[in-house]
Amino acid sequence: MRKEGKKRWKRKEDKKRVVVSNLPSEGRSYKENPNRHYCGNQIKTSKYTVLSFIPKNIFEQLHRFANLYFLGIVVLNFVPVVNAFQPEVSMIPICIILAVTAIKDAWEDLRRYKSDKVINNQECIVYSRKERSYVQKCWKDVRVGDFIQMKCNEIIPADILLLFSSDPSGICHLETANLDGETNLKQRRVVKGFSEQVVQFEPEHFCNTIVCEKPNNHLNKFKGYMEHPDQTRTGFGSESLLLRGCTIRNTEVAVGIVIYAGHETKAMLNNSGPRYKRSQIERRMNTDIFFCIGLLFLMCLIGAVGHRLWNGTFEEHPPFDVPDAKGSFLPLALGGFYMFLTMIILLQVLIPVSLYVSIELVKLGQVFFLHNDLDLYDEETNLSIQCRALNITEDLGQIQYVFSDKTGTLTENKMVFRRCTIMGSEYSHQENAKRLETPKELDSDSEEWTQYQCLSFPARWAQGPATLRGQRRAQPLRRCHSAQVPIQSHFRQRSVGRCESSQPPVAFSSSIEKDVTPDKNLLPKVQDAALWLETLSDSKPAKSSPSTTSSIADFFLALTICNSVMVSTTTEPRQRVTMPPSTKALGTSLEKIQQLFHRLKLLNLSQSFSSTAPSDTDLGESLGDNMPTTDSEERDDASVYSGGYSTDGGYRNSTWDQGNIQGSGLDASLEEVLEAPALGLASPELYYEAESPDEAALVHAAHAYSFTLMSRTPEQVTVRLPQGTCLTFDVLCTLGFDSVRKRMSVVVRHPLTGEIIIYTKGADSVIMDLLEDPACVTDTDVEKKMRKIRARTQKHLDLYARDGLRTLCIAKKVITEDDFRRWVSFRCEAEASLDNRDDLLMETAQHLENQLTLLGATGIEDRLQEGVPDTIAALREAGIQLWVLTGDKQETAVNIAYSCRLLDQTDTVYSINTESQETCESILNCALEEVKQFHGPQKPDRKLSGFCLPSETLPPTSRAAIPEVGLVIDGKTLNAIFQGKLEMKFLELTQYCRSVLCCRSTPLQKSMIVKLVRDKLSVMTLSIGDGANDVSMIQAADIGIGISGQEGMQAVMSSDFAISRFRHLKKLLLVHGHWCYSRLARMVVYYFYKNVCYVNLLFWYQFFCGFSGSTMIDYWQMIFFNLFFTSLPPLVFGVLDKDISGETLLALPELYKSGQNSECYNPMTFWISIVDAFYQSLVCFFIPYLTYRDSDIDVFTFGTPINTISLTTILLYQAMEMKTWTIIHGLVLVGSFLMYFVASLVYNATCVNCNSPTNPYWVMEGQLSDPTFYLVCFLTPVMALLPRYFFLSLQGTYGKSLILKAQKIDKLPTDKRDLEMQSWRSRQRPVPIPGKAQHTHHPVPPVPERAFRASTPKSSSPPERKYKEDWVLHGEKCSRDHLKDHPCPGDSSAKLSSREYLLLGPSKTTTSGAYSSGQTDEYRPSSRGSHRRSQSSLTI
Repeated sequence: MRKEGKKRWKRKEDKKRVVVSNLPSEGRSYKENPNRHYCGNQIKTSKYTVLSFIPKNIFEQLHRFANLYFLGIVVLNFVPVVNAFQPEVSMIPICIILAVTAIKDAWEDLRRYKSDKVINNQECIVYSRKERSYVQKCWKDVRVGDFIQMKCNEIIPADILLLFSSDPSGICHLETANLDGETNLKQRRVVKGFSEQVVQFEPEHFCNTIVCEKPNNHLNKFKGYMEHPDQTRTGFGSESLLLRGCTIRNTEVAVGIVIYAGHETKAMLNNSGPRYKRSQIERRMNTDIFFCIGLLFLMCLIGAVGHRLWNGTFEEHPPFDVPDAKGSFLPLALGGFYMFLTMIILLQVLIPVSLYVSIELVKLGQVFFLHNDLDLYDEETNLSIQCRALNITEDLGQIQYVFSDKTGTLTENKMVFRRCTIMGSEYSHQENAKRLETPKELDSDSEEWTQYQCLSFPARWAQGPATLRGQRRAQPLRRCHSAQVPIQSHFRQRSVGRCESSQPPVAFSSSIEKDVTPDKNLLPKVQDAALWLETLSDSKPAKSSPSTTSSIADFFLALTICNSVMVSTTTEPRQRVTMPPSTKALGTSLEKIQQLFHRLKLLNLSQSFSSTAPSDTDLGESLGDNMPTTDSEERDDASVYSGGYSTDGGYRNSTWDQGNIQGSGLDASLEEVLEAPALGLASPELYYEAESPDEAALVHAAHAYSFTLMSRTPEQVTVRLPQGTCLTFDVLCTLGFDSVRKRMSVVVRHPLTGEIIIYTKGADSVIMDLLEDPACVTDTDVEKKMRKIRARTQKHLDLYARDGLRTLCIAKKVITEDDFRRWVSFRCEAEASLDNRDDLLMETAQHLENQLTLLGATGIEDRLQEGVPDTIAALREAGIQLWVLTGDKQETAVNIAYSCRLLDQTDTVYSINTESQETCESILNCALEEVKQFHGPQKPDRKLSGFCLPSETLPPTSRAAIPEVGLVIDGKTLNAIFQGKLEMKFLELTQYCRSVLCCRSTPLQKSMIVKLVRDKLSVMTLSIGDGANDVSMIQAADIGIGISGQEGMQAVMSSDFAISRFRHLKKLLLVHGHWCYSRLARMVVYYFYKNVCYVNLLFWYQFFCGFSGSTMIDYWQMIFFNLFFTSLPPLVFGVLDKDISGETLLALPELYKSGQNSECYNPMTFWISIVDAFYQSLVCFFIPYLTYRDSDIDVFTFGTPINTISLTTILLYQAMEMKTWTIIHGLVLVGSFLMYFVASLVYNATCVNCNSPTNPYWVMEGQLSDPTFYLVCFLTPVMALLPRYFFLSLQGTYGKSLILKAQKIDKLPTDKRDLEMQSWRSRQRPVPIPGKAQHTHHPVPPVPERAFRASTPKSSSPPERKYKEDWVLHGEKCSRDHLKDHPCPGDSSAKLSSREYLLLGPSKTTTSGAYSSGQTDEYRPSSRGSHRRSQSSLTI
């Protein structure tokens, strides 16, 4: 029992790391250091040392089968009985191959070594007990347990637990761009109990023991506790860990103790470097090498049997059969076996040893051209494509399935506040929508307009609202900025104070994200709510049903407070604002505000202020002509706002200065009016640094309504109200957002009432389940109101989702002091726990985040990236099926799918939402049966085509009427599919679908889907994403592509390729992918042909030399043949050859299908090239043999013309395969040919006694003087290549291949080529059938959004629904009738109405989600007009 207890304790201890201070053991021996077992801080990414390089590199290279095979041949050649060549000479090919690879590896490792040396010798400041101060040390000398002092802008040398910060709040700011690419600052806080230090931290007084988890690669996870001398414990997490490679910002001094060092740091554990994957061509090639080995064994067997039979024909031992020392002769069978081994040595070149090295060099060349393609370079981010996996470039040309994330991949991940709903009232922000509809990319003078927008308020009033409205309509939103503004300086509030740049100084702060135009109906209500806030006092109001005014105030306070946004200034974007501006008493400011209103009313008697955004103190504009009333609902129609607002682009957080006030015509006493709220506010404008674009968008939206986040510290957050009053909330606890809870909560103490309030925001699917149950409310009226608010909010959420907006719910909860005190105790215990810490923290969060009161919801638009619809259309034409795997709401994903042309208006869309496995199976069966009515019962052949086509040929009439099918499925349904073993039915259905959307899917589900499709359908897959939640999906696919976007670099670090825009995928696959595959595939086939053709010459010779294993070609010539004479042309061919131009490949995406179908390299092309090589070797051997048959020439004189003929034939074959001819191609081919003659002449002239008794001396010189040699060398290659040339001619004349047609088009002049491409594309489009699918279209004018939405439910009357269900049951005939009754307007190419089947589980008896509000929807892509989608609903 005691032993088991010790083992259990040891296992438990193995999961922990105990760290103590190194100072007590300083100066003692190494063995006395308690932290001696931990890794030092020196890093070593290089693989070799001077001593280990040769053995280690050779060992690694021998992992390749071909290298191991040739090493075996070399060893075999040292056996005297079976050697075919001189043993030393036989080592030369393998030594050269190994040497070339070793030199490449050594060069790469030398670069790594130099980089390591620079990093290890960087200096940092470490505390020394002997010196009693901080001393400088190199990074490599840092150890776990050392105390490190870091200053602003210094890079952190190891993973350090923060114990002191010069910031009074105990905060240290990090920039993690070196680690994950995110430029926004992160907050790290001192471990609890150390933040109250006033003086400098004293490391010698540190006597605590740190217990934490073992090193791991989770960047955002860390847990542990600190044990004090009194045995008490204090928990800490990742918020106190400074990671190696990050940079200290905004903090003068920070001190911490090293927890992980060197290779145990999280940064190093995440640095896996380039990934090694085996491409499909390489896998195919390995299979064919085994075929070649089989061929080699067959030829060797023939040689062995022939040797045995030939020797058996002699009655006596021939003179060349030499006995051994004892005078005995070898048995014939044993002699045959030895000859078998000799033939293996002789014909070894049949296995292309140089092929692997050639492939590596070719791929390096392909990667070089990828990196230098300007079309794959993004100016905005200053990034080009990154190739992290160097050995799978050719797989880019064979992709059949693309799995894409939505947010940040198809969209920009620039979150723009669009609309919101508060207490059941919806505010559509029409003017903001108009602002966003303007073009994004315009000329470069927009800086003038942007700066003009930022001018002080009174200076712009002088022009009048009407004028400003006209200017605003004339000036659309722009991104590019010019450097100068032609406006007088006295009109400006203050200088910008930073370098003008087109890039925002902090993340998520571009003008399109932060400029929010307030809603004219909501703005006065916000002002009412702000004034209501000031009526609160310390006497807590009795708990009653929340009024609309109080809810609006709480809504905007939640937007401002419930986040982790940091505040920076303009002049120094990294300088954090922590001091809230001082204000006078509330009563005084309110009095003066009212005086200000009266003066502003006199200035603009009857005009409404509709020209500018509400600056932080734009009170006249905010409140209008009348003082706000208590019930803001009554003011909807009486709003004084008639136009849109454009926000103060620079967030001017100060009031108007004196010059501006005078310029506006107001008297000087206005300064006194503004003095109170303006105290302390004349600070530089603010920037908001958020960890996610959603948070930034909500804070920008709150600022647009003058609820301004002024400062944030761990203990306090300051909000300025529209009146200029600042409220400072005490932050009691923050529960950060995570992907499991899908929400964030902040617990604050209200500065006016003293109440403890929890503000929560999160996904609607989560928040709605955490709301207070209306049935528990005693008051009937309150219960009805709560139900009404919840129902209307859910309706608005569905509306937002149909518009493609990202939705967040906002809620609050008030708790008592006692409840909160108990909860804090529970939380502290969870934080101090090391085992099951995450589960305990989750449990504490659930205790707090329940019984919430719904305040409202927001809709944020994530705009489509430029070029996404065109890219998706091109990929689909290329035969690639695109799936979108997203965690977003179903309705949002569906709308985005229509916007980016993933789904079309004419598609039949099945939506499956169920949790029941039985129901899911019946739905899949029903959908399959319905689809097979159109496409036929047979399953489409995915493996050959890679795109959805029915297997049986349908008549043209029925094919034209067949609708395309789309599938929408959610995460719960995916669970039912995986758990219910329904994967094959699901895959069968998806093969009939042209696109699939998986919504609400987790990262694990994403990777499971990719693996399912990849393994079950045996197809090439590609995953593309930009966030950490896409990493598992990226790693599961054959090719993973990361987008270096707004969400950092975790996706990039785990990817094979990294691009900056989704549109780059088009050229990457269709052009570079096609080229890389085509070049490499044809080069591999050529290598097999070349080696088989050459080796067979030696094989045919065995029939005439008694199968003795001798050769007619000098061995040095054979070595040079493969290493020099025929090695360079394939390399140039593999790097530079272009079978079709890039322009044609982009214009005709169908050409990509040749790679999907492996047309260039498949078993047929391999065996055809092998047969062709056999034929050509026969011609190249027997024509010279018949020519010199009765002559008395020696063996090398016979072999030299054969060697010359084979070289000429092989080079001409290469020339026939080349589709591009440049000077380089010509020089390489001619140079290889001339090199052969020069080397042969020199070798034959100098080799007097090289291979006695048969020496090649003066053989080539003698042949060059013989006319027969020239005649044979001219006629034989012609005879050998004639069948190949004839085949290529027939193929070019009568071939139906798309590649051949495109090559013909490529050779035409530009104008004719363009006409041919147009006719090609027109032939690819389906032709409408007269009288059936072609109808007159009556375009419907675009309906205003709200009116359109209001009329939506009318189209869902019961008779119509019944009719549509009848259509579902009766099939295609009804579909044509349906088409006649409901023509599809707006798009002349759409010949069929779309039909969407919403298949629901038993828990959902009515259609929900995107289609619950009716049968029509508004479609707003950027390049197409408004459409209606008629939809059929099928409820199961």
